[in-house]
Amino acid sequence: MLPLPFRPDEYARRLRHIREEMARRSLDLLIVNDVANQHYITAYDGWSFYTPQVVLVPLADVEPVWIGRAMDAAGGLLTAWMKRENIVGFPEDYVQRPDRHPMDWIAGWIEKKGWGRGNIGIELEAYYYSPKAHARLTAGLPNATFHDADLLVNWVRSVKSDAEVDYLRKAARLAEEAVRAAYEVIEPGVRECDAVAKIQAAQIAGSPDFAGDITALPPTILGGENASAPHIMWSDRRFGENETVALELAGVVRRYASGLARTLQLGAMPVKVSDTSKAVLEGMDAVLSSIRPGAKAEDVEASWRKVIERYGLKKESRIGYSIGAAYPPDWGEHTISLCQGDKTILQPGNVLHSILGMWMDGWGIEVSETILVTAEGCETLTRFPREIHVKR
Repeated sequence: MLPLPFRPDEYARRLRHIREEMARRSLDLLIVNDVANQHYITAYDGWSFYTPQVVLVPLADVEPVWIGRAMDAAGGLLTAWMKRENIVGFPEDYVQRPDRHPMDWIAGWIEKKGWGRGNIGIELEAYYYSPKAHARLTAGLPNATFHDADLLVNWVRSVKSDAEVDYLRKAARLAEEAVRAAYEVIEPGVRECDAVAKIQAAQIAGSPDFAGDITALPPTILGGENASAPHIMWSDRRFGENETVALELAGVVRRYASGLARTLQLGAMPVKVSDTSKAVLEGMDAVLSSIRPGAKAEDVEASWRKVIERYGLKKESRIGYSIGAAYPPDWGEHTISLCQGDKTILQPGNVLHSILGMWMDGWGIEVSETILVTAEGCETLTRFPREIHVKR
């Protein structure tokens, strides 16, 4: 068995909080479909979620159960903390067959276990839980009453333990190494794909003391006119003279992600870029000054908006979100959102990735920090110069 990311009492604490919320909602069983939530509960870690995979949490005080493809149950024995009988594999003849579905088998297993009646909570917004999977699962459990339990586990995750923060600090060091690598390799004539290769090497092997994991979002490098669209992927395009290049990168350790966005200027900085960067940097100072226990998420966004309005700028999208354990395709936790209307009250242990991107007509800049809410205020886990890096 591989070393667990956390001590057993950490997993016991998580289960206790999850079950408290289950009891409040009168749920007898929780079916967890979100891969990051499955890892959070069990420590199971593997690239097996391309086939249906669930974690079952009964309200009764017993261990959770991981169910996935039979060949991947071996991975459960190596990575998860539960006893062997709580790592269950569905048969190979249920894998990608037109006449049957893994959820048929999983529903039958739940029924045989005696958990097929009563109130069952299920995550309905999970990325890898398909409409067909839901239809087959519910059809196989006709005596159950299903309830949407989306984000139940996510909100428990939104408050980090000291052990989780330690991984996020390490991930922040890898994020910094990734930005350093980007600054070093990117110059006119270099292909975007070659720059990404150097960046990914830093993300994985950027520290001699710990390993980096794959990032839930791939490196985003936005140069030239591509910088006006925040989620364009790299290609074999070559960086040009006098380009402004926005970088959205991250480091990940034991699945915990710290994001870091910065901007690189190749050649002389245009006046419009310089003026906008002043607004963004002042806005980040305002964001950091406003993050503290008791503050509302919408108030943090308002502090940023107040700054950029003085510069005659406007941004409609949110400026941050809760971040932590993550699997593709997203490293956000889908809970706290730094936007207008989010009245979530911040508390110590929340970790936010605040990304202040301004995507203009044909160019854009980005600056971000991964921020821990502390008892006194906040702390940036990522520590790297925020000013636009000019490379002549």
